[in-house]
Amino acid sequence: MATEYGQGYGRQGRPEFDGAGPGRRHLLPAGLREPFTARTWREFGFALLSLPISIIAFTFSVTMLSVGAGLLVTFLGVPVLAATLSAARGFAALERGRARTLLGMDIGDAEPLRVARPGLMAWIGAVFKSGSSWRNLLYTLLHFPWAVFTFTTALTLWVVSWGLLTYPLWHWVFPTYVNQDGIQLYGDENSAIHLDNAFELTVTSLVGLVLTLATPWVVRGLTMVDRLLILALLSPSRLASRVVELESDRGVVVDTAAADLRRIERDLHDGAQARLVSLAMDLGLAKEKMTEDPQAAARMVDEAHGEVKTALQELRDLARGIHPAVLTDRGLDAALSSVASRCTVPVQVEVDLPARPAPAIEGIAYFTVSELLQNVSKHSGANRASVDVWRVESRLLIQVTDNGMGGATVSGGTGLAGLAERLDAVDGILVVDSPPAGPTRITAELPWRT
Repeated sequence: MATEYGQGYGRQGRPEFDGAGPGRRHLLPAGLREPFTARTWREFGFALLSLPISIIAFTFSVTMLSVGAGLLVTFLGVPVLAATLSAARGFAALERGRARTLLGMDIGDAEPLRVARPGLMAWIGAVFKSGSSWRNLLYTLLHFPWAVFTFTTALTLWVVSWGLLTYPLWHWVFPTYVNQDGIQLYGDENSAIHLDNAFELTVTSLVGLVLTLATPWVVRGLTMVDRLLILALLSPSRLASRVVELESDRGVVVDTAAADLRRIERDLHDGAQARLVSLAMDLGLAKEKMTEDPQAAARMVDEAHGEVKTALQELRDLARGIHPAVLTDRGLDAALSSVASRCTVPVQVEVDLPARPAPAIEGIAYFTVSELLQNVSKHSGANRASVDVWRVESRLLIQVTDNGMGGATVSGGTGLAGLAERLDAVDGILVVDSPPAGPTRITAELPWRT
């Protein structure tokens, strides 16, 4: 669901972060801190783990592909290749988990297999038709040589850089155990050059310092290639993600429509229908008393007249809840002003739109404001509120604020959760900024779609 928390949107549609203090100060510059940051060590751990995992995945994939291709002359080759693709999906899930944990990548899961009917053959067909299965298999083949290079480069640089940086601390090992003065730079049968005096130790340590500071950036560059491979071959395609999202949104729209129909049926049955039935009975009794007791019959007709007015008002309210006529005739400005007039707290409405949005979006915007103002009346404890509506490029922005007690949230099955689902079904966003002490600012963003 496309919902964000703790972030507000300003009148011009730009994000605002209230109360954000200055960033944490560090004693060392960023370049000197890099070898000690958690991100650097996670990336180095990713590079080290890539080799053993890639060896297993590559060996398995090549072996199974060879066996499956060799058995294609018989029926056995088809399920073997399907099992290979399925295993590649498993390796891909492992790699996505590593990327999330160690590289901090926000990557979605692969699209599920679309099995048309139960059975082994249907499953095999779904595996072969899945584009992500083949991309996952290609990843296991391409990543292996890169993992070898990344592992070798990262480990060599890490060991050499830290070894040279700390060389003055362990230089004593050479004369004590190796029977030479220090690290040998050059040597033949006549002479040798060792790093053994104070100047050479210092220079060696400085070289190690430079390498130590440079190594995190080299490793980051190496893992950047891993990121590109993962995004290209392991992340779900945009088309598949969009299909899954639309299927989910379709379910939300169907459920919402069914709930609205049940609400309308309940309101008609318990409200106007019950009153009309009672009205018919009262008029029947009045007809019987017309000759016997005209005055009583007149009183009953007068009471029935009042019931008719009440029933008409309920029908008007119900029709307004379905789609108000003022919205169709005069647009959002007049419709929202009508909603605000029925709120229990004073509401200031400002609508700044160059034109009217699409009718469906206009209706969603109207019901969004209606529900938010109902929340203000029932739960906020506020004594004033405001509604702002404006357009930013191809988006319609709606912002409802109040000075109440705050604490509004979309979690826990509240009305805001259902509202967020409705907005998400049309590619909208609900942004809730409601600290416990208030004030509350809720922004809805909808596509314009003229």
